[in-house]
Amino acid sequence: MGTIETRREFIHSKPSSSPTSSSASTSRTETVNGTHEFKIKGYSLAKGMGIGKYITSDTFAVGGYAWAIYFYPDGKSAEDNAAYVSLFLALASEGTDVRALFELTLLDQSGKGNHKVHSHFNRMLDGGPYTLKYRGSMWGYKRFYKRTLLETSDYLKDDCLIIHCCVGVVKSHTEGPKIYSITVPPSDIGQHFGKILESGKGADISFEVDGEVFTAHKLVLAARSPVFRAQLFGPMKDQYSQSIKVEDMLAPVFKVILYFIYWDALPDMQELFGLDSKWASSLMAQHLLAAADRYALERLRLLCEAKLCEDVAINTVATTLALAEQHHCFQLKDVCLKFIASPENLRAVMQTDGFEYLKESCPLVLSELLQYVARIGKHSVKARAYHNEPYLDGSDVNGRRVKPRLY
Repeated sequence: MGTIETRREFIHSKPSSSPTSSSASTSRTETVNGTHEFKIKGYSLAKGMGIGKYITSDTFAVGGYAWAIYFYPDGKSAEDNAAYVSLFLALASEGTDVRALFELTLLDQSGKGNHKVHSHFNRMLDGGPYTLKYRGSMWGYKRFYKRTLLETSDYLKDDCLIIHCCVGVVKSHTEGPKIYSITVPPSDIGQHFGKILESGKGADISFEVDGEVFTAHKLVLAARSPVFRAQLFGPMKDQYSQSIKVEDMLAPVFKVILYFIYWDALPDMQELFGLDSKWASSLMAQHLLAAADRYALERLRLLCEAKLCEDVAINTVATTLALAEQHHCFQLKDVCLKFIASPENLRAVMQTDGFEYLKESCPLVLSELLQYVARIGKHSVKARAYHNEPYLDGSDVNGRRVKPRLY
């Protein structure tokens, strides 16, 4: 983080008999830095897409703004006749006169360290930071590298390019004298509510789940879940019932639901249930996602969705995809489809009972999966044909199947 400081002092002259007073402030200008690595796999397939056509990275955040890398395999401008590849960094969020420093690096993949670096950082004293006027403004190079040289260089390995980007957003603020130092502790309201749940004091409702009984507080449940609110205080409530039987849910899952409602956090699954394997943890996350959707606990649903995205694996991805389809988890669905469509994963996933469950419960998803498989490219399709890759109906699949149970 770069820093530029200026100091301003104001001294007011007074008669010698009077005390003097002074004040000081600091104007601090610095850069908030962030980096992003962008891998371009299948460069040979991208080549020839056309002048002005680009491949873009995912957006990434630095200094309160979103950014994206744009790579033009055939160049950005027709005047260069596709002789050069172009590389740019763009402001991808709303902003006006955003001042920043940039660095674009094409990594040498031979291990020699001869990276191609275009940096704005080492020229900051010459021209100052670059200003991007509005969303979509770009900084970069139309003639970043000559294509013929690039394709025979150490920058291209296994048909893959790696681009490293650094952004330094300029921020300024003025600091005055700090006359106090009070440490404010973080909120612990979840701990207070959690202790109420643990003690059971004041509980006014009980739930019977899979043979186990749990007690809770109506007001807490209603405040956290619109489903519980309607069930306990809506027009359909049973005024004389102090007990509710919950169907189609495991007791450990409901226990975690209550824990989250009170604590606003997830418990340690290993400590609570002894779930010390990735498979068991993913299976619990699947159950929790369905329960979170059932009780409209949006934050818990997103936590489970993120967990399942991180833990996507051969044995669980098909059932996770079915769950994502049934509960409208679009990001999770996209991650699962991409994972299954990958050539190195497709055959193994189709050998699981989870895939059979997917075909039976969500047959329309198979057409979307075919579209993802098709995007891999003609060369991948040929490779699968040569290796006798199975059809998506699983008709020639042999071997042991492992199907995680869904409740």
